[in-house]
This record gives sequence, C-alpha cells and structure tokens, in this order.
Amino acid sequence: MPGLGTLVNVVAVLVGSVLGVVLGNRLPHRTREVVTDALGLVTLLIAATSAVAVLDPALASYVGRSAPLLIVLGALLVGAILGSLLRIEAGLEGLAGLVQRRLVRGAGDRHLFVEGFVTASLVFCTGPLTILGSLNDGLGNGADQLYLKSALDGFAAIAFAAAFGWGVAASVLTLIVIQGSLTALGLVLGDVLPDAHLAAITAAGGLILVGVALRLLRIREVPVADLLPALLVAPLLVELAAAVG
Repeated sequence: MPGLGTLVNVVAVLVGSVLGVVLGNRLPHRTREVVTDALGLVTLLIAATSAVAVLDPALASYVGRSAPLLIVLGALLVGAILGSLLRIEAGLEGLAGLVQRRLVRGAGDRHLFVEGFVTASLVFCTGPLTILGSLNDGLGNGADQLYLKSALDGFAAIAFAAAFGWGVAASVLTLIVIQGSLTALGLVLGDVLPDAHLAAITAAGGLILVGVALRLLRIREVPVADLLPALLVAPLLVELAAAVG
C-alpha cells in the first residue's frame, strides 16, 4: 500500500523521540553536548558517503567527466539564492516556533526546540533513501528502502531527542510533507529517476548534510534549509548539461 513506508517512518521517529527525551532528561548537560558532537561526526560521515555520488559513473557518462562537479556547484549556488529569497530557513524556524507554542506550550527552551526541529527535519528528509524510497513506494515497488530508513531514523531520533528534546518529534510534520509528496509523485511518474539524476541529487544532499554537521558541531550556523532548492535544481542542471554536451 503506497504511503505505508512513510507511516512506519513516522512511528519510528516518534517512538525514538519519546525514548530520547526520557533518556535525555536523566543525562547531565555536558553528556548531552557530547551526544550532539557524536551526532555531528556521524552526520559528517553520512554526508561524505552521499557526496561521493558526484563521482558516479552513470552521471559522468550522461553529462561528461568534467560536468558533475560543476552541476553540484551550480545546484548549490542557485539553490542557495532561491532558498534565501524564499526565506525557507526562517519559515522552517517559524513553523517550529508555532508547533512548540501549540503542542508543548511552556515546555523547554524555544531555541533548543527549533534547533531540534530544523536539524532532525533536514537529516531525516535530505538523504537518498528519502527520495528513492518514497518514489519506489509510490510506484508500487515496495517500501523496503523506507523500512530500512525507518530503523536508521528511529535510532537517530533517540540520540537527537536526548540532546534537543521534543523538537525532534515535531519533525515528523516535515517528514510527512516531504515523503508524502515524493510518494504521490511516484504514483504519477511511472518510473524511477534515472541514475544520473539521482546521483546529482544525492551529491547535493550530501553537501547539505555537511552544513547540518557543522551546526551540530557548533562550528558555523549554516542556513541549510535555504540550500534545499538545490535538490530540485540538480536534476535540471543534469538535463541542461546533457543537452549542451
């Protein structure tokens, strides 16, 4: 049944978040900071494994060997411009604040809630499994990839919620919108994205996750949400490069 994979993913994040909040309340502040650092390092590793998709042979054969890096660069630059003009980061933070006021009024630090919501939303929704898994679910090819993602997200939610609290649980709203939309898109596409296009999206998503890691490691507050349009720009640039080449 299309959409079942996203439903399982939502339940996994909620269960993980509850466990994380219960665990986090019992941990001292310094321990929670170390947990956040560990999450930043793991996110950096995930980002690196995704970013190397820029070297994917399918992408190189489709657009030429010199084009993939320029495509990812162009996608991030154009995406950053579009995202900043659309104020996506500010909108996401505003949504997080609204959710906090409505659902957990008076509970906890607003900045911590917003940071948890934004960070978890980006980590759970920018990986390759999100895109390919949701599309395949909509195409009727099964939700195995989303089930795998659910297990990974559930464990990640425990760690994130231990550090950030209930904002992580609220990120399921973003998860429902993103994965639900991609599943619906899969219903009308009739086929999965070509390997070259998926590689470009994965590489761009990997670099966006580097920005998430920098935030978790408290190195720089990169407005990563403003970079999200790059995921839409990347496949368009692949087609443009193939046409020009």
